Amino acid sequence: MAIWNNYYLAHTAMEALDALAESKGPARLVAGGTDLLLELQQNLKPPVDTLVDVSEIREMTVIEIRQGMLFIGAAVPLNKIVASPDVKTHAQALHEAAALIGGPQVRNTASLGGNVAHALPAADGTISLLALGAKAVVFNRSGQSLVNIEELFSGPGKSTLDPVNEILIGFYLALKKDNQGSAFQRVMRPQGVAIAILNFGMWVDREADCVHDIRIAIGPSGPTPLRARKAEQMLRGQHPSESLLADALSAIHAEVHYRTSPHRSTAEYRHQVTDVLFSSTFASAWERAGLLV
Repeated sequence: MAIWNNYYLAHTAMEALDALAESKGPARLVAGGTDLLLELQQNLKPPVDTLVDVSEIREMTVIEIRQGMLFIGAAVPLNKIVASPDVKTHAQALHEAAALIGGPQVRNTASLGGNVAHALPAADGTISLLALGAKAVVFNRSGQSLVNIEELFSGPGKSTLDPVNEILIGFYLALKKDNQGSAFQRVMRPQGVAIAILNFGMWVDREADCVHDIRIAIGPSGPTPLRARKAEQMLRGQHPSESLLADALSAIHAEVHYRTSPHRSTAEYRHQVTDVLFSSTFASAWERAGLLV
């Protein structure tokens, strides 16, 4: 049984919007399709009439420095993100996260935009982008707009993007400066199931031995990806002493909303893992922030 009736290969974002609008039935965008096609085959998503392939839209398939920012197209396969010297230099948390998503065959096909648009609260790409302060480029018939990553999520698997009238084009990230560093770490099921028990993304701007600025992202810690803002506020402008880090960790425990999941772990175990991941991810980002570009 066919899981779609029509397939359209778009070469511009406007072509893609036109194809979505002209579909006689439900239509979905696809780039790598590693999640969407499986969900359609397994009847986890409603059937679609038209698949609109955006993997040939040039702007969505490039990684480049533009206007003093790092731009990564939403349709760029994860293996190209892992291989990119610019990503490794300026967005090491994303480099580490992309390298952990699926296996080599999945990364050859899966896209960063798909990882984000799927709107799962523990998506590795999402958590790293959130820690890096990335802005999403969203296209509609009025043009492009920049959106904070957090604004793309309304619940587990629920994106705020209009599936017919908006396209996620890519992401802008700030270039790394001296005394800045980022890191991504996760713990996953030992059976090799490619879902995270818990993941942490962290970005640090270091001023000598003080935290000038910091972003901490955690998943899955609620219905949407979480920025641990209370812990961030405690750390800004402070020397990260053992007691201060312990206080920040306590703030994280109070802020997260873990739940027991048969596919991941118990909430209690996630709280234990939080202690380990917070300490190791902070130590890695902090050390990198002390190294000159």
